[in-house]
Amino acid sequence: MIKKLLAAVFFLGWVTLAMAQTPDTVAAKVNADTVKKAAEAPKVFIPKIKKQPTYHPDSTHSPSLAVKRSLIIPGWGQLYNKKGAWWKVPAIYAGLGALGYSIVDNQKKYKMFLALTRIKNTGGIPEPGQLYYSDYIKYQKEYNLYINANATQTQEASSNYQRNFQISILSVLLVWGVQTIEAYIEAKFIQSYTVDDNLSFKMMPALINQPVFASSGVGSYIPGIKVTFAL
Repeated sequence: MIKKLLAAVFFLGWVTLAMAQTPDTVAAKVNADTVKKAAEAPKVFIPKIKKQPTYHPDSTHSPSLAVKRSLIIPGWGQLYNKKGAWWKVPAIYAGLGALGYSIVDNQKKYKMFLALTRIKNTGGIPEPGQLYYSDYIKYQKEYNLYINANATQTQEASSNYQRNFQISILSVLLVWGVQTIEAYIEAKFIQSYTVDDNLSFKMMPALINQPVFASSGVGSYIPGIKVTFAL
């Protein structure tokens, strides 16, 4: 009787021990399968991230100083900014020079045709001591050149040259103002957005991570092209 009782207790203890070890065995098997699948999964290539350009705004560069210099002398603000001044300054002075020549030429022709109009309005060639005689002596060559033109035609020519003279002056002021604004914008850019000198444009293959809803665990990356601008 005692032997049967001991045998029953031993059997129940062994069964209990076996049941207690079953979850650990199952968990160990699951972990082993997970490690095996991870080892068999393809490796994902992640490109190495290179150092990005360092931003260093020039807080000592004054846009107001660039404006003041450009207002005093055209091109001085561009020289102060130093960026691209090698072609901006000659372009500014080429434009101002052409407009200056236009001002002088149009003013000269305006005065000439105005004098010819006054002479023709007299009805004949002025004599010494008469009104506009000095204009006739000064523009005698031009008077003979436009002998067949009437007073109305010379008056229209005078008005045209007067208009061109005024437009040329306004154009000088416009160029002066534009180069001042350009100097300010350039100085503002230097002060706020200057970066290093590593100017580059790079393209390289890369892998793009899919959105969570489209991800399937293994193979959740899709091929792509990485474009990098370094300003």
